[in-house]
Amino acid sequence: MNDQPYWNPRTETMPRDELAAWQWRKLRRALAQARTSKFWTDRIPGDISSLEDYARRVPLVHKKDLVAAEEEGPPFGVLPSLDPSAGIRFHQTSGTSGNTPLRTFDTARDWAWAVDMWCTMLHAVGVRPHHRGCVAFGYGLFIGFWGMQDAMMRMGCMVLPTGSMDSAARVRLLVDQQIEVIGCTPTYALRLLETARSMGVDLAAEGNLQIVVTGAEPRPPATGRAISEGFGARVFDVAGMTELATVFMFECPARPGACHIIEPGVIEEVLHPETRLPVGYGERGVRVMTGLGREGFQVFRYWTEDVVVRRPWHECGCGRTWDWYEGGILGRTDDMRKIRGISVTPVMVEEVVRGFPEVREFQTVLRSDRGLEVMVLRIEPAGPAAATLAERIGAQIKRTIGLQPVVELVEPGVLPRFEAKAVRFHDER
Repeated sequence: MNDQPYWNPRTETMPRDELAAWQWRKLRRALAQARTSKFWTDRIPGDISSLEDYARRVPLVHKKDLVAAEEEGPPFGVLPSLDPSAGIRFHQTSGTSGNTPLRTFDTARDWAWAVDMWCTMLHAVGVRPHHRGCVAFGYGLFIGFWGMQDAMMRMGCMVLPTGSMDSAARVRLLVDQQIEVIGCTPTYALRLLETARSMGVDLAAEGNLQIVVTGAEPRPPATGRAISEGFGARVFDVAGMTELATVFMFECPARPGACHIIEPGVIEEVLHPETRLPVGYGERGVRVMTGLGREGFQVFRYWTEDVVVRRPWHECGCGRTWDWYEGGILGRTDDMRKIRGISVTPVMVEEVVRGFPEVREFQTVLRSDRGLEVMVLRIEPAGPAAATLAERIGAQIKRTIGLQPVVELVEPGVLPRFEAKAVRFHDER
């Protein structure tokens, strides 16, 4: 059993200058591989001389650019840097925004690297070979938690598949098999707790969960606390991307809310959303990602839309020399909506709503009523609602966000439930 705190002590604790040299070596190799891709050859100069030169001269790429390149000859078009016939896996983005999904493939070497990134994360949060785990997702084309399942198996854990199970069956499995590790979206973790309560099961008392890994959507602190209390377990935030094939950050046990960037596998820049210039530590910006581990489906300087605040490595006491994102992914620039001149995101609303234990589920709808923009907050109470619940939630939204919503209480079971990424923000204007 590996009891030391690092999956790979060499890469997790190397001095920053050595880390930069490591990244440059891997980037040079990746750029050389990219010369076989028509898409990347047309965009990237052939004489990049350093990491700084790379950030200065290589243009940003957006999801729409990658999708358009694939549409030149589906499924992958002019994007691949290797013949897709070498691939052993096929995945695509979730398409929850209603846009055309991006399709990706991985070779055996790609997937081995992707799984190792997951192992790095899982080992850091305390997963060990003796643990019993499951991943609660649909086992479909969305890459989601496929890497987590394979990583737990590589680490020697016993993994129980749950793809065909409904929420009630998963609750029974958690109790009957005394599962210790679970991975799912924050929304689905809350759904499992809701289902358990309806079954008369107290998962904190009857279950044995010790580690809950949540990802695939931003998770405000109030949601994390609700999950931790409901399961009686430690909850860790993680984020990955189909475009990368794997995870790129994880929440550190040594400092809750500090999400370390797995820097040997990815180059992360944080740019101002409007000027596109780099921002300093402690300033909000948008993640720009370069993957360093894929040979077939590569991504360089990808504008992710993720809003983050980067902090220096030495402010966390775990010993890793990797920088971290304060609070993880704080939201997305493409999720932000202006209502009467006020910027509102789904995470802002969720942070307020999850502060009310009486709320089981919620939905935000943006409407235009006789020319006036209105935010309607539909609330499904967890039980008989106090007469003041709608008024109290509305007042807290007003104090926190600066916008007075219309709060509607709905009957139990009216609002949709989600296993993968939640869609609670609807703009009907």
